[in-house]
Amino acid sequence: MAVVLTTERLLLREFDMQDAPFVLELCNTSTWLQYIGDRGVTSLANAINYIINGPLYSYKTYGFGLSVIVLKDTGKPVGMCGLIKRDTLEDIDIGYALLPQYEGKGYAYEIAAATVKYAVHDLKLARLVALTGLDNYRSMALLQKLGFHYEKDIQLTPDDKLLKLFTYNVS
Repeated sequence: MAVVLTTERLLLREFDMQDAPFVLELCNTSTWLQYIGDRGVTSLANAINYIINGPLYSYKTYGFGLSVIVLKDTGKPVGMCGLIKRDTLEDIDIGYALLPQYEGKGYAYEIAAATVKYAVHDLKLARLVALTGLDNYRSMALLQKLGFHYEKDIQLTPDDKLLKLFTYNVS
């Protein structure tokens, strides 16, 4: 398990197959389903496929991807955060999600700020984007606190729901 980055309280590490139970739990929380959507992760087998076809594929293909947020003091996984290259977007976007019981503790800001710094300083990205649902006000506030600016509403595909696109420009 490669460590991507660390912060004062958190560690961001790459996914592995042992994370399947955690992925199953996270992908079925009410906040995940409301703001990210149903990814069909309804069993451990589905969770393993999610890890293989999502984060592991992304690490191999792009050198980055979504990773597990772990509490340093306990080693407990509490969420995921990372960079995503989507076929339907020109830019790389940042994504994050926490188990509901770990929301409101500053973890999302802490790990997302470190991820933005990693994207800019280590990966040398000139522009980073983020997507939120139209009613995900907490995420919008977090993105603005990180220095992102609302750009426009978009659909990733004609069949998708409308999303808000935020941008972070380095220059």
